[in-house]
Amino acid sequence: MSFTRWGYEFDGSYSNEGMLEAKAGVYVIFCDPGNSWDILDVGESEDVVDRINNHDRRDGWFLNCNGAIRYSATYISDPEERRDLENRIRSQEKVICGER
Repeated sequence: MSFTRWGYEFDGSYSNEGMLEAKAGVYVIFCDPGNSWDILDVGESEDVVDRINNHDRRDGWFLNCNGAIRYSATYISDPEERRDLENRIRSQEKVICGER
């Protein structure tokens, strides 16, 4: 399962973050309340699965979602490209958690 958004193909979205690959990339956490998809958080990491599982804002995702949490990622090895994509998503979208 995948989708294209922000100029990249994303793996997911999945109800279990373990379905993602433990690779460098940009992750997007969504809340699916049943009729829309809200972006809870976005970030970049050398290992998206480890980052999601150990994220300091993880509790906030569940507090801010009245639906199913969904996980997606696009895999990018270059750190600068990852940061640029994270910043682009944050500037274009309303991100509920982790405002910068």
